[in-house]
Amino acid sequence: HPMGGGEGRASGGHPRSRTGLYAKGKKTRTPKKYSNRLIISKRKK
Repeated sequence: HPMGGGEGRASGGHPRSRTGLYAKGKKTRTPKKYSNRLIISKRKK
């Protein structure tokens, strides 16, 4: 399990889902997608 055990003093690590993949901030778009070239920059809120 991604966060492991540790002898009581281990904390945090990278936020991961239960399967061991990164839970936050992972890019989910496929790089080869055609419409990716049309999106220049992230839209800021």
